[in-house]
Amino acid sequence: MKRNIRWGILGPGAVSRKFALGLRYAEGAELVAVGSRSRERAERFASELGVRRVHVGYDALAGDDDIDAIYIGTPHSCHREHTILCLRSGKHVICEKPFAINAAEASEMVRTAHRERRALMEAMWMRFLPALKKVRELVAEGAIGDIRRVTADFGFRAEFDPAHRLFDPTLGGGALLDVGVYGLSLAHMLLGEPTRTNGMTHLGETGVDEESAVLLGYENGSLAVLTMAVRVDSPGEALILGTNGWIKIMSPWWASSRISVKRPGREESTLEMPFKGNGYTHEAEEFMECIRTGRLESDVIPLSESLVIMRTMDEIRGQWGLRYPME
Repeated sequence: MKRNIRWGILGPGAVSRKFALGLRYAEGAELVAVGSRSRERAERFASELGVRRVHVGYDALAGDDDIDAIYIGTPHSCHREHTILCLRSGKHVICEKPFAINAAEASEMVRTAHRERRALMEAMWMRFLPALKKVRELVAEGAIGDIRRVTADFGFRAEFDPAHRLFDPTLGGGALLDVGVYGLSLAHMLLGEPTRTNGMTHLGETGVDEESAVLLGYENGSLAVLTMAVRVDSPGEALILGTNGWIKIMSPWWASSRISVKRPGREESTLEMPFKGNGYTHEAEEFMECIRTGRLESDVIPLSESLVIMRTMDEIRGQWGLRYPME
């Protein structure tokens, strides 16, 4: 039997709830504690999800000796501070995407993990789903030839509220960091680091990007075309075009259990690949295996990739003139 990994959750928000539900299906996962600045929110979260222990304050959670790993689900602007706190307290850390506000913060997080000899991973949960794993396998075996273009959209309609994290620049608001990071991660997974970036955006009333389009170019001439929005719904499909066919990741592509493959002269085939629980289970299992085997990072999304993605987003925001107050 695999040894249990005892978990703490830092920040009882909506995405933390999804991660906690995913842990229920992960072999050897034990959810021990939740930490929040608000006792009321922490106790409500603990009651709903059967968490045994509540900590008021993040220092208390990080210092809990009965915890091996901590999931960080606070707003983007807090990721660096909370990740470093937990790492320095001897905990392994999986931090919700985007990894940080910018590459400088992300680099500090990675340096701290290396210094403390603790595992660290960006919680880009889609990478661990069976459908995305199958995409990597098909591409690696040359099933559709060389990749020439990747397209992906991720948009949803949120009502404008300047105090909401999506629109608040002090919390790293905007579409790029919230949902655009998914498309960038997909493109990097398939094509590597871009050599050229171009982006156009609409900056809303609070100064954050509400609707954007990004074009990435690569050394071999391949392209990635990505759109993202927090003010308009989109179909949510991803398409990978190769020299010998294409792969479609069905909507919503970032949480999909189906892909289709089309090759010249053949019928289009659809593959069904259900995920465990709510899908968050797979990233938790990967991170726990890292801990059990002494690996300090995952091969599925190495820290070097998280850093490149952050640098790419920095470059895109630089073109837009979008800087957050803490930068």
